[in-house]
Amino acid sequence: MTDTTIANKQPLWRKLSMKAGKHFLRWAGRFQARHSLVSTTPVIGNDEFPWVSQLEHAYTDIRSELDSLLEHPEDIPCFHQLSPDQKRISKGNNWKTFAFYVYGQRVDDNCALCPHKAALLDSLPGMRTAMFSILAPQYHIVPHKGPTRAVIRAHLALKVPTDSDKVWIRVDDQILHWKQGEVMLFDDTYEHEVRNDTDETRAVLFLDIDRPMDRIGTLFNSIIVRLIQASSYVKQPIKNVAKWNREKRQ
Repeated sequence: MTDTTIANKQPLWRKLSMKAGKHFLRWAGRFQARHSLVSTTPVIGNDEFPWVSQLEHAYTDIRSELDSLLEHPEDIPCFHQLSPDQKRISKGNNWKTFAFYVYGQRVDDNCALCPHKAALLDSLPGMRTAMFSILAPQYHIVPHKGPTRAVIRAHLALKVPTDSDKVWIRVDDQILHWKQGEVMLFDDTYEHEVRNDTDETRAVLFLDIDRPMDRIGTLFNSIIVRLIQASSYVKQPIKNVAKWNREKRQ
């Protein structure tokens, strides 16, 4: 398979519907903040989630499975090859992703290749999205925002360049640096960007987990999640993951 984007150019109707959807989700974010049971700050403390230590304790096994996949990087797609909505921030061959969950949809073929990590992910409450996120040297993910506060973003640092001060993520006005084997939690509805100004690869286990909410917030978020799951924002990546895996097996 050649290194070409799976998805074609988006039609106008899809762009307009996505724009309207994003405006609604921004309003929803303010509502969700009022009903959240955890911090709504850009960066969230690890002590607010009991599963963080469980994830960090599994670092060695997860890193080993990542290293096995990286022996054949050509088999790992770029983010925009799976999700056409990411083509503004994912360029060339610089940001590769290996998906295990896509908004609640388990990718069984990929989980089978990383059984230790798959078993752990299956045990985490509220698992929505999980993937290895692999960033090439000297790449900049430009500023962007996630679609909904219904989830919390987590990164488990798996490969951190030696010069760690030169690889960072900015969330709102805070600059954060990954530490090997440690989890970082943040709210991705705040503007964020990533830079890897080193000559080494950065890789994390990238997770979206349900945000703990009060009863009203939980009901509201369940509706939001269902709407997102029914949209092309989720359906297209699921189709593209399946297509990529079929073609790789041929």
